[in-house]
Amino acid sequence: MGNALFIVWRESVEAILVVSILYAWIRARSDGRIGVGHLWTGVGGGLLLAGVLAAAMLGLQSQLAGDALEAFQAGIVFVAAGLITHMVLWMRHHGRHMKRELETGLANAAGGASAALLATIAVGREGAETVLFLYGLGVEQSGEALHRMLAGAGIGFVLALATAWLIQRGARWLPSRVFFRATEIVLFLLAAALLVSGVERLINMEWLPPLLEPVWDSSLLLSDGSTVGAIAAAFAGYRAQPSLMVLLAWVGYWALVALLGRLPRRTAA
Repeated sequence: MGNALFIVWRESVEAILVVSILYAWIRARSDGRIGVGHLWTGVGGGLLLAGVLAAAMLGLQSQLAGDALEAFQAGIVFVAAGLITHMVLWMRHHGRHMKRELETGLANAAGGASAALLATIAVGREGAETVLFLYGLGVEQSGEALHRMLAGAGIGFVLALATAWLIQRGARWLPSRVFFRATEIVLFLLAAALLVSGVERLINMEWLPPLLEPVWDSSLLLSDGSTVGAIAAAFAGYRAQPSLMVLLAWVGYWALVALLGRLPRRTAA
């Protein structure tokens, strides 16, 4: 529940801020070619794209069974982990210029249709990412746990509305830069947890060898079955008895994140 709440909260804040930037520009500078109606048409189009993606994934899943279904779900988990990482790194490098880029896109728009398309792409991207994240989390859930996950997603959206409102109001204790920097750390942890889940699926399917299992046993200190252990597993990929393959994937992920996070700085230097 907590990881779905966080993902929807963060992604929805990003989408709401994008819509707010476009709305403010249209209200302040539109010359009549572009109206608020075009913006809401684009927002509706973006949400529709996300809904079509969700329906397509669920439809494809219903046609699969056995190893094919396991492989499909593992593939979506890896895609979700990759998208989380890409999104955080992209926001780190381009977030400060996002407002200017959106406003430039509107200023260069040929008309209302172009503005609506810009809004569709912006909202559709956030919506598609959220769909993939929730699917990646949902494949591990069923029954009551799945219901709690969906409830967490709903709470996350409500929190996003409140958070975006506070940021737009210019709350000094919640500047957007601090919000995105703080939440990106948790997103990296969630991506690592998804990666661990995907690697374990491939090991269970015997597509990957565990190499050595377990590397250690820390069950006495923090069991996977305890409340704290389950939270650590969901948010950071913690395992009390990890295999060497899982450990290598987890360490390799953080090494890659560190490398990709430093590349632009070196280039700039």
